[in-house]
Amino acid sequence: MYPSFTGSARRPRQVNLSGRNTNPFAATAASKQSSSTQSTQHTVAHAQAERMQRHQERLRPPAAKNIQRTWRGYRSRRQTNDAWRQEWDLREVALATAEGRRPPSSLDSVPYNNGEDCLAQISLLVHFASPREQSDGDRLVLLARRYSSFARRTGSAAVSDAWTFPLLRLAKLTVSMLGAFKSRTNSDLSVVMELLSTLAATLPQQMATFSMQYFEALRAVASDSGGMYSLRAPIHGQWEDAIIALLRPTLPKAEIVYRGFASQILRIAAIPEDSLQRISSASRVRDLTLAMAGPLPFTPPNVSPHSINREQLLWLVAYFVYFHRTANPFQERSSDNLYVRILSRYISFLAVDIAARIDRTADTSTIHSDESTSTSVPNPPFPPFVRNELLGLISQEHISGLLAKAAASADLKSEGITARSEQASELAVYALTLLRAFPRKGDEIRMWLYFGSTSRKDTRSESTIPAIKYYYSAANQTSIYKLVRSDPNHAVPLLNPGSRRRANVLPPPDRDEQWQVILLFLELYPIVLKVMDDEDFLNGAVSTSNTESWTRRSALGLDQVRDLTVFLKNLAFSMYWNAPEIAGVEEPENKTSIAAYFGGDLAALSDNHPDGKPVRSQDATIAGLPWMTLSYMKGMVTGLLRMIYERDSRRKFLPGDHWLMTQWFEMDRFVPAVVQEEEEKHKIQDSYGADGDGEEEDSNDEVEEEEIRDILVGTQRTQQVRNIERLRRQQRKASRRKYLESVTPRLEILQNMPFFIPFSTRVQAFRQFVMLDQLRRRRTTDPDLWRFDMMNSNPTHMGRHKARVHRDSIFDDAFEQYYSLGEGLKEPIQIAFVDQFDTVEEGIDGGGVTKEFLTSVTSEAFNSMNGLDMFVENDQHLLYPNPTALDERKELLRQAGEAEGSPYYNESTRDLLRRFEFMGRIIGKCLYEGILVDIHFAPFFLLKWALTGGRNSASRESSYHGNLNDLRDLDEALYQGLLQLKNYPGDVESMGLTFEVTDTLFPSDRPSSYHPSQAPIARSRELIPNGSNTPVTNKNRLVYITNIARHRLSVQPHHQTSAFLRGLGTIIDPAWLSMFNQHELQTLISGTDSAPDMDDLRRHTLYGGLYVLGDDGREHPTIRLFWATVLAFDMDDKMKLIKFVTSTPRAPLLGFGNLNPKFSIRDGGNDQSRLPTTSTCVNLLKLPVYQDGAVLKERLLYSIRSGAGFNLS
Repeated sequence: MYPSFTGSARRPRQVNLSGRNTNPFAATAASKQSSSTQSTQHTVAHAQAERMQRHQERLRPPAAKNIQRTWRGYRSRRQTNDAWRQEWDLREVALATAEGRRPPSSLDSVPYNNGEDCLAQISLLVHFASPREQSDGDRLVLLARRYSSFARRTGSAAVSDAWTFPLLRLAKLTVSMLGAFKSRTNSDLSVVMELLSTLAATLPQQMATFSMQYFEALRAVASDSGGMYSLRAPIHGQWEDAIIALLRPTLPKAEIVYRGFASQILRIAAIPEDSLQRISSASRVRDLTLAMAGPLPFTPPNVSPHSINREQLLWLVAYFVYFHRTANPFQERSSDNLYVRILSRYISFLAVDIAARIDRTADTSTIHSDESTSTSVPNPPFPPFVRNELLGLISQEHISGLLAKAAASADLKSEGITARSEQASELAVYALTLLRAFPRKGDEIRMWLYFGSTSRKDTRSESTIPAIKYYYSAANQTSIYKLVRSDPNHAVPLLNPGSRRRANVLPPPDRDEQWQVILLFLELYPIVLKVMDDEDFLNGAVSTSNTESWTRRSALGLDQVRDLTVFLKNLAFSMYWNAPEIAGVEEPENKTSIAAYFGGDLAALSDNHPDGKPVRSQDATIAGLPWMTLSYMKGMVTGLLRMIYERDSRRKFLPGDHWLMTQWFEMDRFVPAVVQEEEEKHKIQDSYGADGDGEEEDSNDEVEEEEIRDILVGTQRTQQVRNIERLRRQQRKASRRKYLESVTPRLEILQNMPFFIPFSTRVQAFRQFVMLDQLRRRRTTDPDLWRFDMMNSNPTHMGRHKARVHRDSIFDDAFEQYYSLGEGLKEPIQIAFVDQFDTVEEGIDGGGVTKEFLTSVTSEAFNSMNGLDMFVENDQHLLYPNPTALDERKELLRQAGEAEGSPYYNESTRDLLRRFEFMGRIIGKCLYEGILVDIHFAPFFLLKWALTGGRNSASRESSYHGNLNDLRDLDEALYQGLLQLKNYPGDVESMGLTFEVTDTLFPSDRPSSYHPSQAPIARSRELIPNGSNTPVTNKNRLVYITNIARHRLSVQPHHQTSAFLRGLGTIIDPAWLSMFNQHELQTLISGTDSAPDMDDLRRHTLYGGLYVLGDDGREHPTIRLFWATVLAFDMDDKMKLIKFVTSTPRAPLLGFGNLNPKFSIRDGGNDQSRLPTTSTCVNLLKLPVYQDGAVLKERLLYSIRSGAGFNLS
């Protein structure tokens, strides 16, 4: 019995379908496998084989019938076609016999006697002719000759509608057989193409239905396997006739015909220009433009972007530009907006290719890795035709012509705005695309756009509007401009519609169009600021007369500039402050992992971003333009805003608090927060090692040099590996930079938009950054503790920081002993002054001697009359690097007989640059230690300091670009001369100027900058290629002025300035310098020019010895005499007193409360004849207990005016 809960005693049946033995006690060895399992598997396999056999037997008879039917049909058609061929041949023989001619051949061109015979032969031929039969090709040639002769004799190719269908079939047959004639004689091919031309002229509307196949056949005949034009000379004309025959008629389906023409013919490379000219004169550019407005068969979306033949696309664009340029002016044209839209689409797709190849030349088109191997460069130069047509797109005539056709109607308010917005958007996309495709021609394109104008029509008159005002007006009317101007938070959903902020999200088409207009204005306005002097900028909007200069007419009103800066401030603030949300990057703090609990933030970072990449590593795009990235836009906004701020810093036209955005920060916590971000940045950079984000990115020149090296060295495979590695390195840097931007928003704003924060707050942050750097390097901010530690742990290292300097050669001694320290100059140094008798002056260097040393070395080094001649003064006695110093040194070496490139020659020039670098380190040391020095630099030179640190988001855009306004601080006479040239109303070419500049050198070992005994040497340099032969005209004078300013301010002093800034950057992080403008940097160096606040000094003075304040808070009588005397001093004596005690003549930036150590006074004995002495190391004045105010004044003035060193101490 089998018990169960159901009450049934029957054992349930167990069916085993697996073929396995379920008995656990059965043998499991392979030798004892169950025979029933093997038999079951065999049975199943046998059954499957039988089923397959039965299925094949069922399919075999129907398959046999299909094969037999197909073969019978083929044999029958073959027999029928052979019979028709025989009949066709017999008819030709019969017609020849009836006409008394010899039997016909393919060379027979005798026309048919009547239309019936011709039509019968055509109708019969189209029934049997096949491209695979060569004999049918001979018959087609014979028919073509006789039909063409018949058509010429009768004057018509068809006599009735009965001909239409046979001729259409004949045309299709000819098109299908045309490819086979490419390998035959020119005579046969010429006859067949003549037939095609005749048929196309006879039946244009019918043949338009298969125009794509028609032009494809013509393309196959005219091009080789590589797509190049290869048609033999005798049949050029017939090929052109065949194309023109279908393009010339005016058809309802003309767009279809021209789409086939563009898709097939315009893909052929290197069509002769005479052929293009003939086809262009017979075609209609309007229909071609309409055809290209839609997607062509070999362009997206019909083809994947990765599989497109980009060479064919380049030729298509070049031909399209040529056809539009050479079109008959009396033809009906499509709208220029459509033409611009088409070019924008194609050039945007080809932008990378154009940018990489447009400046390539034939000498870099091949490389030779060894004697037997040569490979093509991945980016060969363009063919001359393509290059010329593409460069024509950025000519002044082309760009200005497009702008001139954009009408800004003022009659209908709503309609006028709508039309202008659409036009502005299309032109904006086109201009932005040109800037992307021609990056090295960017300034030239912007200049021609700047010279462009649009028309404004009203009921009374018509006038021109400068392009910059046209685009400002269009941008100012957009919803985006108004929203962002009202609140920075509105920028987030407008830049990233996928953000969590859904308010004020515009539809994608409207949003993209509005951004396009705004972005083009942001591209154009910087070029206006570069060429516009301050007078035009401040007064240009006052008059709108057409007699004003174009520059002044292009100036925006100050109210408009103020409105623009509010928009730019809000946009820039949001792009920095909300960078992660705008870019779609997840917040770092939201990414947690187990590693975060054990390794802190850096461990979590390495876990979530193993390669330093944020969640979204690819930069987001904007405005529907695939190459307009948020990073590029951020740099553009940053650069423009800093340019306007720069001009406002030079000549104030905005309110003092206009630039501040303190309402968006917690200012009481700002400094600690930004210091924490600075520390976090260093931690992240340290975690990434040597290639951290702190590396300065390659400049454009370095990138170009690297590309040239890649062209000249290595095989194509090596180049690919090198390019991939460089791309990965750039991606890692970009990803790391994005991550830093997301975790250091305050620091990013402080370094790129410093004017958002008050100056005093930035000074505090600067001092905190220095203190943080000192703690990282020294583990203490106390110099004495560091010295003590070094003396015990590393005496040799400590010895490198000691120096003996003579007061009569202080700079040379300092350079000789301290240049090798490099970045080590940040550490405390120990100075011993030596007089003319080689006696060490008394004084213990507790910091005061160091301050004396730094102020003395700067005084000697930057004195333009001291013989060093490394810095010179302008008319306002402001210093800047001598622009000709390096050229004069080289000329002096050449006069001494040293060959250029010799060891001594190179060492001498390097020594000069090292001295410039050391001077930069000395100024950096003063800033690092908080020591004020009485040195005043020219604003344009300080501006270079301020713009060296914008390496994060605006390295290219906000870097220094010399302009006409900065030239005023260099050479007032040159500035005035160029200003007159800019505003000259007559013909500038009559002045005889060329794009050439002359530099004057004074190569002599002169004791001062004045040496009338040495004749100057003039050296001419070209400002542009072939500049000596390029005259300055009214059209290009702004380009000439820009190049002159760039040469004088940037090119000529480049090596000296770079060396100085390199030394300065060794001590002071360039990013810290970017927190200040040029005037603030001067204040940071030398303090304010105003008289020291002696009341502030009195409030923060400490007293010692007899002078200690009593419980009643009253001062000692001598102290009261002292302050009464000091308060009566003039400004010069007050500064001398401060220098006497602190070794620097100016007050600290944030007041005497920040002087460290505090200003102190203690008694110096009761001897009334004793002079006051100081210990500058501790800012201590030792004042004897004078009883008489007159004696005190006499002794004090003698001491502070003596200029003695530490012997007074």
